[in-house]
Amino acid sequence: MSKWDKEYLKLCKKILKEGVEVENRTGINSIKIPAYDFEFDLEKEFPFLTTKQLFYRQAILEMLWIYQVQSNDVRWLQERNVHIWDEWEIDEDGKWRATQMLPDENGKLVKQNIEKDFGKEYAHTIGTAYGWIVKEYKQMDNLLDKLKNNPKDRRMLISLWQNAHLDTAVLPSCVWSSEWDVTDGKLNAWVHQRSCDVPLGLPFNVTQYAVLLCMLAQVSGLKPGKLYWSIKDAHIYVNQIEGIKEQIKRGKELEDLPAPELWLNPEIKDFYKFDNSSDLKDIKVLNYKHHGKISFPIAQ
Repeated sequence: MSKWDKEYLKLCKKILKEGVEVENRTGINSIKIPAYDFEFDLEKEFPFLTTKQLFYRQAILEMLWIYQVQSNDVRWLQERNVHIWDEWEIDEDGKWRATQMLPDENGKLVKQNIEKDFGKEYAHTIGTAYGWIVKEYKQMDNLLDKLKNNPKDRRMLISLWQNAHLDTAVLPSCVWSSEWDVTDGKLNAWVHQRSCDVPLGLPFNVTQYAVLLCMLAQVSGLKPGKLYWSIKDAHIYVNQIEGIKEQIKRGKELEDLPAPELWLNPEIKDFYKFDNSSDLKDIKVLNYKHHGKISFPIAQ
């Protein structure tokens, strides 16, 4: 079993054993612990779950949508058969509609229908979030410039949480910041996640930032170093518990599988030149073996 599988299942067991059940805006209770953290050495292992199938093509394309394409347009993903953000897409008339648990006049969470008008200019997007923020503040351009020209800089960071744009974002960023440093010729990153859907979001997110780190290291003439990960509010929704128990069972009973390897086209020296078509010609996950799919419902 990969080191990442072991660490991931350890977190899942901790949530099930020690977590507290709470209400939230989705209407589906979650079991949560307040905080957790990981550390990955990317020279030793590429973090990629084997106890369930991870659809890495979708994960990598979403990451490129945010940091390379710097887009908030959900249609870019849909054209590549990626439907992660369909539930949060603003309608053609500029309105986003959903049903969520929100506090009433007495502070009690009650189910309410939401209709928020973003304006037709934001149709088919998720508003001023994620890739929009990266582009608006030229955050990736600035990071790449510092990695190449001033790698000792201690202000290399990206923040997707910008107060001025929260009201016009459908969903404020969950993985909201990353801090970068170069030590001994290796690129390291510390990633912060304010809210973590452990069954669905975390496996995607960790792999995404591991790939991003390796891409940035390659185009900056560096080696991949360590990826540090901190979580606030690590949770499992109650309708995901059986799936997680199945995954934990697999970790105990099924054959151990090694972690796969990440391949990046060594000829690519410009971050913006990596292929972002549905084929991902310049980014491959090699020798990926897994124990099959586990379906988890999305809580909107």
